[in-house]
Amino acid sequence: MSDRRRVIDDRLYCHFITFSCDRRRRLLDLDCPKRILMGQLNDQLERQKARCVGFVIMPDHVHAVVWFPEAGQLSRFVHGWKRLSSYAIRQWYRQQKARYFHTTEPGTRVWTPKYYAFQIDSSDKLEEKLTYMHMNPVRAGLVERAVDWPWSSARWYETRRSVGVPIDWVH
Repeated sequence: MSDRRRVIDDRLYCHFITFSCDRRRRLLDLDCPKRILMGQLNDQLERQKARCVGFVIMPDHVHAVVWFPEAGQLSRFVHGWKRLSSYAIRQWYRQQKARYFHTTEPGTRVWTPKYYAFQIDSSDKLEEKLTYMHMNPVRAGLVERAVDWPWSSARWYETRRSVGVPIDWVH
C-alpha cells in the first residue's frame, strides 16, 4: 500500500492548496519573487477560468483557496503555477541576487515536488481555512494584524480593496 495521500478532484469543491519552497528556504522573503508568484497565479486563474477565493504568500510557503468551473483541474493548475513561477523566480534570482539562490547547483529548485490539497465542502470549513491562512503572517510575527500583510487576500475580506489577485467569494 502506498503512503501517498490521494488528492480527490472529481467534484466541484473549493480546494485549499499548500506548497513550500524546496528545503523550506525563504525564497519568498523579497518582494519581487512574491510579485512573480502572484502574477503567475493570475495567469493560471485566467488560463483555466478558475477563481481565487483567498491566498497568502509566506517567506517559505504558499496557501491558496481555488475553485474550478469543472472537476479534474487541480493538478494541472498547481503544476502550471509552480512550473511557470519557478522558471520566472529562478530567472530573477540569476539576474538580481545570484548569491541568495545558487541556480547553477544541480537539482536546485524553487518548490518541493509535491503539494497538499484539501477539499472544502462547507461554508464553515471555508471560513476556517481562510482564517487559518490569513492568520499565518500574524502567527509568524511578520505583522500584528492579518490585514497588514500585503501578500494575502485578508485586506480584500476586511476592506474590499484590491490585493493584486481577483478574489471571488464562491457561494
